[in-house]
Order: sequence, then structure tokens, then C-alpha cells
Amino acid sequence: MIYLLDVNSLLALGVLHHEFHERVADWVARLAQKGIPGLATCSITELGFVRVLSQAQQYRFSVVQARELLLQLKASESIHCPFIPDGNDISHLPKWVKSPKQTTDSHLLGLARANGAQLATLDGKIPGCFLIPQTR
Repeated sequence: MIYLLDVNSLLALGVLHHEFHERVADWVARLAQKGIPGLATCSITELGFVRVLSQAQQYRFSVVQARELLLQLKASESIHCPFIPDGNDISHLPKWVKSPKQTTDSHLLGLARANGAQLATLDGKIPGCFLIPQTR
């Protein structure tokens, strides 16, 4: 199974002092132990990673530093991280989307499904996603 990480999950994996780093890192380690192929990113999640890290005061990253961190994360031997190209336009937006906050989540969910992956997230309010489990 391939898991498309949403922006917050990707941030949590890449930033050691993110509040959910341990939760996501433990889950990824369990996947690796089970031989599950990997995680995926896409344009939205990669751009969101760079945008959030370079805008959020608590992280103090420049755009260049955020980009480099993501490239290092994707190149890590312990994480297989393919890129899912995005060809979905607005016609793919599901009818359950009623608020602006749901647009990106629904797009990522549809993109994951269209590519045989699951959307992995820390947000339990996205219907049909895979909720990254709590650390034990």
C-alpha cells in the first residue's frame, strides 16, 4: 500500500519538533518493519510543506531551507517516497465538499484513490482517509 501524506503529516514527519512527529515517525517505522512499500507526495503536499515551514514563525525556515529539508527527507533510504503527478481539475471535487477548508483534503483524497493509494492524515474528519494511529 502507498500512503499519500497530507501536508500536516508530511510536516510532522520532517520536523523533529512538530507536535505529532513521534506519532508519524513511529507509524512510518512500523510500516517499514512490515515491508509496506511507502509514502507518497504530490505537488500540493510538497508546496504546502515549503509554504508552512517558511511562513510559520515557530519553525524559522527559509524557502530554500524548507525545500532542502524535503529533498533530504524524500531521498532518505528508510523512506520510499514516490511522487504522484496531479491531473485532476475542479470537476473531480466531490459533492460532500461544502466548506473551503474541505477543498484540499477532498482533492488529495481523490488523487490518492485515483492512483491506488490511501490519503494518510492526522485529521479524523476526512471521510475515507487513513487516520495515522496514535503512538503506543
